[in-house]
Amino acid sequence: MDVLQLFVSGLANGCVYGLVALGFVLIYKATEAVNFAQGDFMMLGAFICLGLTNAEFLGLPFWVSVPIAVVVMGAFGYAIDMTIIRRMFGQSQIAVVILTIALGFVLRFLAGVIWGHEPVALQSPIAGRDVSFGGLVLGLDEVFVVVTTVVLTVALYFYFNRTRLGVAMQAASQNQLAAYYMGIPVRRVNSLVWALAGAVAAVAGILFASKGSIDPSIGLLGIKAFAAAVIGGFGSLPGALVGGIIVGLIEPFASYYIAAGYSQVMPYLLLFLILVFRPHGIVAQVHRKKV
Repeated sequence: MDVLQLFVSGLANGCVYGLVALGFVLIYKATEAVNFAQGDFMMLGAFICLGLTNAEFLGLPFWVSVPIAVVVMGAFGYAIDMTIIRRMFGQSQIAVVILTIALGFVLRFLAGVIWGHEPVALQSPIAGRDVSFGGLVLGLDEVFVVVTTVVLTVALYFYFNRTRLGVAMQAASQNQLAAYYMGIPVRRVNSLVWALAGAVAAVAGILFASKGSIDPSIGLLGIKAFAAAVIGGFGSLPGALVGGIIVGLIEPFASYYIAAGYSQVMPYLLLFLILVFRPHGIVAQVHRKKV
């Protein structure tokens, strides 16, 4: 029974990591840029939902606040690409990396100024409630995280494979020049990818906030999500989710069976081993170029 509890708890955390890692991969596949502020997008989405929901702020119903927060973060991602990232066109990738790291610092500072640096809890109707399956007692928030991730994953799969815009995004990610010649508005598609990454990050942040208290430093979870993306394969959307779930599962089991302090280092030890023995990740997508 303890193993099942650990599994569900790790799976719920892994789903959050996987959704943040999904944002990393979406942006990288579309623009070959690495957005190290993706974790801070998650943090900002969580705080926007908190600000809309909690009684000391606006006090809107939770189920009204969630779609508003997702739309706001989608618009924020779109605006970041339109106003900042496009101006970096022609610059080296390291310049974009440094820019997004700086953006993350700015977002954490602004969140601290607006909402404070002390942990606060999202007033969610699923927080603190349990559901029972036989003799297994699960937190409703953990079940909600897993179910939402499955639904969102299926929706994204159909979006990228069954809609014109989704196919255009895939085409632009594989070969921007060819996509441009085929009439695809590559710049607009890239902005929409940033919007999608922002919306997915907001969902991840809301799910994370539903499980416990949050503060501006949770944006640093993006580092762990980046490790998950590399473990899964840093060009694979399924790999991002697989890597997130692996990282989420390895933490509670390492803490339970080895020692509490090892739970934080084990994901990075796994990252080290993956980079040494399988550098393209578990779900590798390697394309050979012909010259």
